[in-house]
Amino acid sequence: MRDVDELRPLTAGRLLELWRDTREIEDPLERVLTCNVRILAECCRFQGERVYGGEAEALADLTGREIHRLLCRLAEGDGEARPLAPRPAGENPAFDSARFEALREE
Repeated sequence: MRDVDELRPLTAGRLLELWRDTREIEDPLERVLTCNVRILAECCRFQGERVYGGEAEALADLTGREIHRLLCRLAEGDGEARPLAPRPAGENPAFDSARFEALREE
């Protein structure tokens, strides 16, 4: 994955436009993947510049897991400029360690 230090959110109108542009793709998995990489191609920035020139570059560079992680951060509003550290293999992305520690102390 290329260096990304910012995820710049799109407007709701732009997201809808990207979704509509992929409506003609019949296979649901292909449609979602295509729409998602189009979103990331526009959102991923490094030092203020777009990281990907378009869908094809994003598809060639990102794994399914990286796409998922980037979209989750974008959806959560976590687009601040900081490195995207890879998750260790086997780590549960839904695990809340702070909550776990709080419950363990009770």
